[in-house]
Amino acid sequence: MSVKRSVRGVALAACVVVGLSTPATATAAPPPRAALPPAADSAAPAADWLHTEGNKIVDEAGNQVWLTGVNWFGFNATERVFHGLWGGNLETITRQMAERGINTVRVPISTQLLLEWKAGQTVMPNVNLAANPELAGMNNLQIFDHWLDLCEKYGLKVVLDVHSAEADNAGHVYPVWYKGTVTPEQFYQGWEWVTARYEENDTIVAMDIKNEPHGQPGESPRAKWDGSTDADNWKNACQTAGRRILAINPKVLIMCEGIEAYPRPGKSWDSPKTNPDLSPNYYNNWWGGNLRGAKDFPVDLGANQDQLVYSPHDYGPLVYEQPWFQGAFDKTTLTDDVWRPNWLYLHEGNTAPLLIGEWGGRLGQDARQDKWLKALRDLIGEYKLHHTFWCLNPNSGDTGGLLLDDWKTWDETKYNQILKPVLWQHNGKFVSLDHQVRLGGNTATSGISLTERYAGGSEDDTVAPTAPGRPAASAVTANAATLTWAASTDNVGVTSYEVLRAVGTAPATVVGTVSGTSYRAGNLSGDTTYTFTVRARDAAGNVSALSPAATVTTPAGGSGEGGCAATYQVTNAWQGGFQGEIQVKNTGTAQINSWTVTWTNPTGTAISSVWNGKLSTTGGKNTVSNEPYNGKVAAQASTSFGFTGTGAGSAPSDLSCAAS
Repeated sequence: MSVKRSVRGVALAACVVVGLSTPATATAAPPPRAALPPAADSAAPAADWLHTEGNKIVDEAGNQVWLTGVNWFGFNATERVFHGLWGGNLETITRQMAERGINTVRVPISTQLLLEWKAGQTVMPNVNLAANPELAGMNNLQIFDHWLDLCEKYGLKVVLDVHSAEADNAGHVYPVWYKGTVTPEQFYQGWEWVTARYEENDTIVAMDIKNEPHGQPGESPRAKWDGSTDADNWKNACQTAGRRILAINPKVLIMCEGIEAYPRPGKSWDSPKTNPDLSPNYYNNWWGGNLRGAKDFPVDLGANQDQLVYSPHDYGPLVYEQPWFQGAFDKTTLTDDVWRPNWLYLHEGNTAPLLIGEWGGRLGQDARQDKWLKALRDLIGEYKLHHTFWCLNPNSGDTGGLLLDDWKTWDETKYNQILKPVLWQHNGKFVSLDHQVRLGGNTATSGISLTERYAGGSEDDTVAPTAPGRPAASAVTANAATLTWAASTDNVGVTSYEVLRAVGTAPATVVGTVSGTSYRAGNLSGDTTYTFTVRARDAAGNVSALSPAATVTTPAGGSGEGGCAATYQVTNAWQGGFQGEIQVKNTGTAQINSWTVTWTNPTGTAISSVWNGKLSTTGGKNTVSNEPYNGKVAAQASTSFGFTGTGAGSAPSDLSCAAS
């Protein structure tokens, strides 16, 4: 079925569920907004509210802004608080996001949580007070308000996202915005309550009305998009919620996601669905990623139409094997066959801005996954599309996160190669959406405020960097080569270099993005001639001409040997159980196509479930083999699978890995 797999929900459910106390009463009064330092320019807007002009988002002075952020989930789940506070410090994580150039955080919540808060019901989450001593005595609403103050301190802005009706780790799997005791009317009322509570707080600049409405024709329930007022018509629901929110705060952005399926021309929602992937009657896309209906039935926010942002989601083949990933594909085919007809047309037609609310995934485990990830990164940079990367959390089963399992260490490769090139930068500094506060705080040297960004006027940098020098190859083997080149120059500053590779007459494709002037090109074949070029990109997104080409011929034979090593780690533990991860690293010099990890359960320990791998257990011995999407691992790269178990989680003594 043409949907995103629910692995994320499975993985979330497998995390440690922190204890919750009996609901307690909380005040409903909004927190006071902290005093801000004076603006650097007296002409700068006093508040940070945003609106749209065509396909752009602008501040109250009309200056164009770029929302470039991440997702941090947990408030939507049973824990009802950010995940990771069992290991990381709330302020440290928040400060690091800002210092690394993230200017927006999308926060999944649930309607159930909003209704609980509206009723004065909170919980005392079981956070690690050794890591977060400042949270002692705070309930989950007080922690949220405290975090908003931290966002203001470090120049971050927030998008609230109703991820599910119920507070459920796998709640996003349910296709619509109402469920059980949560009715459509309560869905609207939850939004009205949170809007009124934070009406004066311009830290929250946008409301993403509902995460990933979806469902196939003939299923019940399912989300559709048309001109009706039917209960399951997502277009009407988003429009209704948006109008009710804007009646309270007309300055907040309203984000409407897409659905999953949409009737082809001449067909209707009553047409049969005859094939799960390529129905002749429907167009299918990712959950929340199909915005074809906005062309026929646009969302109408009335007098506040300039607050509308459309927000599709898009993922790669490690999340689900969509039809467009079969066979050869590249950025051009993805743009023409998937992105443009489903949502890019809204930007190109100057209809409304786009914010890609979820995109991301694992890097360095699957060549097709990496190709998709870098293609979408390049599209985002080319069009300056707004986006929030999925995700900060390492406990997202099918994507991983920007943080590693300790909630302290960053995945530097993913951050530098994928996210950093599409963070808003100007003159080598990261740009805040706050007019008074620099991104990273007012003492930060890595970021600037929005006022500082436009202190010299609103004209954008249009000067492209010079072309890099011709790459020189060294350490050439049958499988890899090291490339180095002379740096480009730029009037503002080069932020990254893109390495392109071609074989024969095939068009060149981007195979790597680096911040320096060298790159180790891998996944090569013996006795093959490759052509490499490099181009530079600056902070404004200007791209240089290609460097002169370098031709590299790999020696014959020596295809390399594949091998693997397994590393066992317990990531969470609770009374009677634990959660762990095993990393599988290709220790050889050639790609491996499959792997198998085996180990015997230590006394008193048993494995309950596994994700990102296939488990079989015989006589206390576990065998986990790869899934179809993560069997291929490049030389010296790694993949991983997670598991839960009962007992103490002691490390096995006979852990082994085999590859082929």
